[in-house]
Amino acid sequence: MQPVRSEAGKAGETGRAWRFARYAAGLGPVAGLLALCVLGTLLNRDFATVDNLMNVLTRTSFIGIIAVGMTFVIISGGIDLSVGSMAALIAGTMIWTMNGLATGALGHLLPPLAIVLVGIFLALVLGAAFGCAHGLLITKGRIEPFIVTLGTLGIFRAVLTWLADGGALTLDNSLADLYGPVYYASLLGVPVPVWVFLAVAAGGALILQRTAFGRHVQAIGSNEQVARYAAIRVDTVKIVTYALLGVCVGVATVLYVPRLGSATPTTGLLWELEAIASVVVGGTALKGGEGRVLGTVVGAVLLSVIANILNLTSIISVYLNAAVQGIVIIVVACLQRGRR
Repeated sequence: MQPVRSEAGKAGETGRAWRFARYAAGLGPVAGLLALCVLGTLLNRDFATVDNLMNVLTRTSFIGIIAVGMTFVIISGGIDLSVGSMAALIAGTMIWTMNGLATGALGHLLPPLAIVLVGIFLALVLGAAFGCAHGLLITKGRIEPFIVTLGTLGIFRAVLTWLADGGALTLDNSLADLYGPVYYASLLGVPVPVWVFLAVAAGGALILQRTAFGRHVQAIGSNEQVARYAAIRVDTVKIVTYALLGVCVGVATVLYVPRLGSATPTTGLLWELEAIASVVVGGTALKGGEGRVLGTVVGAVLLSVIANILNLTSIISVYLNAAVQGIVIIVVACLQRGRR
C-alpha cells in the first residue's frame, strides 16, 4: 500500500517548485543579455570594446536610476508616466536658477561651486516634491495613478516650454566647465554616472529586500486590502514610493544636465517608456507585488544593448528604437499573463 503524503510534505514540494520557477524566471533577462552580447560581437567587432561597453553603461545610467525608483512604484501597484517630463522641468529649473544666481546680484557673493551645489540640491528637492504631489493626489485624492501622471506629464513639459520661451535653456559657460566632470569624469576608468547608478541600484535592492518598507511595498502590490488589514500604512508607503521615484529622477537629471548643458522641450522624451520597459523586462509584474531591483538593472542594460546593436549594425533605422522597446513591453506583458 502506498504511503499517504502529508499535507506539510505537499506544501513543502509546492513551495520548492514555486521558488525554483521564480529563480528560473529571474535568469531569463540575464540569459537574454548574454545572448545579445554574443550576437552583438558577431555582428560588429566594435561592440565588444571597452570604450563601447562604457558608452553603453553610461547611456544606461540615466534610465537605470529612474527605473530603480520605478520598480518600487510598479511593485506597489502604481505607475508614473511623467518621469521624462519631470526630468525636463527639473533640468530647466536647475539651469534657470543657476544662471540667475551667476548673473544676478548674488553672483559676486556666491562662488561658482556653491551655485552648482545649489542647483544639485534644487534638483533633488524638486524631484521629491513632485513625487510627493503624485502620491498625495493618488492616495488622498483617490485618483488613478495613470490619470494623475498623464496629467502632470503635460503640465511639466508645458511649464518647461514656457520657461524656455519655446527654445532652449543653456547653462552659463563658466558653470558648465565646473559642472562638466559630474558627467565626463571617471573613477578607476569607470565614468561617474555608472558609479552613481551602481550605488542607487545597490541601495534600492537593499531597501526592497532587507527592510520592512520593502516588504510593505510588495504586500501592498500583492493585495492592498489585506495589507490594510495587516495594519500597514498603505497611503504613507505609496507616497514614499512616489517620492523615492522623484528623487531618482532628480539624481538622473543632475547627471544628465552637464552632458549637453541645456534643456529643451524635447529633453527626457520617452524616458518613461524606457524606464517602464526596463522594469518589465527585468521581471517585475505589471500588476504589482513582485519584482527585483537587480532584474531592473539587467533589463535597463539589455535595452541599451539592443539600441547599441541597432546603432552599430543598422539592421533597422535608429528611429525605430522606441518601437522595439514598445514591442518588448507588449511581449513581456503577454508572457507575464501566461505565467500567472
